[in-house]
Amino acid sequence: MGPEHVAYGMRVSYGMPYVTPDLVIAWERGTAVPSGPEVTALAGVLWCSAGELIGRPRTLREHRVARGLAGEDVARATGLEHRAYLRMEESDDWRGNERQSAALAEALQLSLPDFVAVTKREGKLTELLRSAVTTRWQAYVRPVAKLVPLDRKLLESALQQLHTDYQGQMVASLSWGGNSAADAAGDAGREFLDGIVERFWALAVP
Repeated sequence: MGPEHVAYGMRVSYGMPYVTPDLVIAWERGTAVPSGPEVTALAGVLWCSAGELIGRPRTLREHRVARGLAGEDVARATGLEHRAYLRMEESDDWRGNERQSAALAEALQLSLPDFVAVTKREGKLTELLRSAVTTRWQAYVRPVAKLVPLDRKLLESALQQLHTDYQGQMVASLSWGGNSAADAAGDAGREFLDGIVERFWALAVP
């Protein structure tokens, strides 16, 4: 289907007279972002689900649309006023308390990694994990636990393994000897730290 066919389908079948081929092209190129109703209509025209169209959701709105939920549904489930929830969704800034966060995770069927990403805890988690592997991991069990609701033993095991893997890699790099040993260790360390959140989830979430 060309952009003109998609635009025509959205205008005729979904009552969106403003949708033009140029707008569809802008969505394809990523220079414009369709709203929730537009994603639903677009998926209908393309004979697919909204989730398939979005790919792996990253934002609050994308997770909601992928689940086929209206904003009112999520607001009701989390105990928030509809407008208050929509403001958080539009700004992609979740500010709910612990009870509301748990309700959000259940309503949107969020995995633990997605929950951490959607609630904007990934940056802080990255910072804590980097400190845990470069210093004493035991000191970071409690701070990480506040961000990630994991079983304590599972969390401790993941942090200990991350620390062991990082320190082992650094020692192995330095043992090569020669003038390039320090550079190799530095490169290996940066590569490990850059992917530390993904390594953590691989260990912590079976």
